[in-house]
Amino acid sequence: MLPEDDRLAPPDSTETDLSDIVKKVRAQTPARLLAGRSGAAYRTNTQLELREAHAAARDAVRAELDLFTNLGDDFVHKWNLFEACSQATTKDEYLLRPDLGRHLNDASRAEVTRRCTKGHDLQVVIGDGLSVTAVARQVPQLLPLLCEGARTRAWSVGEIFVIRHCRVGILNEIGELLEPKVAVLLIGERPGLATAESLSAYMAYQPEASDTDANRNLLSNIHARGVSTEQAIQRILNLAAAMMKTQKSGCELREDLPGTSLT
Repeated sequence: MLPEDDRLAPPDSTETDLSDIVKKVRAQTPARLLAGRSGAAYRTNTQLELREAHAAARDAVRAELDLFTNLGDDFVHKWNLFEACSQATTKDEYLLRPDLGRHLNDASRAEVTRRCTKGHDLQVVIGDGLSVTAVARQVPQLLPLLCEGARTRAWSVGEIFVIRHCRVGILNEIGELLEPKVAVLLIGERPGLATAESLSAYMAYQPEASDTDANRNLLSNIHARGVSTEQAIQRILNLAAAMMKTQKSGCELREDLPGTSLT
């Protein structure tokens, strides 16, 4: 029987050629391409990497959000963050009942109403979603740049807060309570075996109770090997500007390419 590398290589390729090709392909994607095998199974290193990635994904989903642990004392105090909670009371309930994650509980509605002012150009909310890891890794570097970009455009920004056990549909309730021109929800994405640190930004123009996904714009895969922080900021700000100009969002709004801007 031929050695394994010879079985994987095209007939006219040398082992060196295959190595160069593999490196080029793998540089384009985090997917585990051309990983090789041992008999009918993955190689040991690949198996261990998959187990590690699966464990990281489970941890990201199951972890409970803690502002001071996940975001740090200094960050929480600097941005005067406070915590609200959806109607899901536990992580298990949150995972089993997505509908409960789309609405604030009564105490949180009252707290948001008391602490937040209405009618701002931009209202930013942070949700744990399905990856607390993503929130902890991406938000501390993304939020300051986002707010700075909003200020350079002379936009008013509402009081920022964090929602535990949060689903995307809670944007509708934020719109009804605080009446912003544009609402932005930074929320942890469902992790996969490529990364557990991916953040999404869901955006809507004047969201209301009847809105669906068709009324929202999404920027996903914000992480080190995906959309960079700088790219994400530019795209979020450009989308927000387009929403304010056209008074539309979702499927009615086409995203401008990064590098263009609306003033």
